Amino acid sequence: MEIPTPHGPASAEVDEVRDPRLLLVLTHGSSGGVDAPDLLAVREAVLGIGGAVARVLQPFRMRGARAPGSAAKQDEAWIALVAALRERHPGVPLVQGGRSNGARVACRTAPETGAEAVVALAFPLHPPGRPERSRVDELRRAGVPVLAVSGERDPFGIPDEKDAARLVVLPGEGHELRKDPARVGEEVARWLLEPRPR
Repeated sequence: MEIPTPHGPASAEVDEVRDPRLLLVLTHGSSGGVDAPDLLAVREAVLGIGGAVARVLQPFRMRGARAPGSAAKQDEAWIALVAALRERHPGVPLVQGGRSNGARVACRTAPETGAEAVVALAFPLHPPGRPERSRVDELRRAGVPVLAVSGERDPFGIPDEKDAARLVVLPGEGHELRKDPARVGEEVARWLLEPRPR
């Protein structure tokens, strides 16, 4: 489905389930798409526990751009498209997330979208080789429980345990989390099944 936003249309591939326990809205990294192996594995795992899953191609990727541009515009577009998806799932708890740049967006906008939790895959803590340019404040800004899944060899860094409700570091994985994407899906599904205070 195509979703209008203030900064151009987005596209969502929505997998529905009967009486969903939650709606997970996922998005891609800066130059990637919604068919990244880890996103597909998370989709399968979350469908398996009774969650509906929407994989969103953001407006900048719909335009063919490989860089997201202004964070403020990206966040405005995300808030609008999540609101549209929530209208299709009234009363269903929202979890949002993504990989890399998409994880940043999910963390930054969680307070505005009303998400109950965030799934941050390969959160890019800093540009490669530039640890002094930390983005940890974006992770902390989520204001809700965050599951961070990172590869132990990620050149973008690995969040600290204290900055997420749960940190999973996968041995042998890099930034793409492509060696064992099924494990990524399992970790997400397991965490989403855990009770959280409302």
